[in-house]
Amino acid sequence: MNREIRDKVDPRDEIVDHLPALRAFAMSLARNSATADDIVQDTIVKAWSNIDKFEPGTNMRAWLFTILRNTYYSLHRKRGREVADGDGEYAAQLSEKPEHDGRLAMNDFRVAFAKLPDEQREALLLVGASGFSYEEAADMCGCAVGTIKSRANRGRKRLAELLHLEEGERMDMTDAATLGVVNAPPSG
Repeated sequence: MNREIRDKVDPRDEIVDHLPALRAFAMSLARNSATADDIVQDTIVKAWSNIDKFEPGTNMRAWLFTILRNTYYSLHRKRGREVADGDGEYAAQLSEKPEHDGRLAMNDFRVAFAKLPDEQREALLLVGASGFSYEEAADMCGCAVGTIKSRANRGRKRLAELLHLEEGERMDMTDAATLGVVNAPPSG
């Protein structure tokens, strides 16, 4: 082919001719057909986007094989830095509960809390959410300490029923005040 015609030929047209050889070379490196196909695809994308760096008249096959080899070794180094997690153990530790779960739980809590009698809500708010002792809550409400304890206990049991919580099951929320209402404070 004379130089004038060769300069007018788009080197991209020649890439397709080398696909079988690229695939065979990738298989010999990767020993896995899916990985080999990925490497060949990456090689073609890199060659296509960097075709301006290819010098017409030089060996296209050698240029493509060099790109493929470098792509394979880059992938190999990258995989060497990655942690294998076949059973998903590491990924499970990284998971985060969706935010909407908290909003849904909070909405359920508000509805259930509104169904409690006023005295039980008051006792739970003072002792659980506000952190007052039973004695302080009893003074504020003008009743006996035992009455506050009873109201708070009945309120918690009713909330657990309304929220379908099993005995001893704790509500999963991030709001400390709400947790204080639902979960019994240390006795004292």
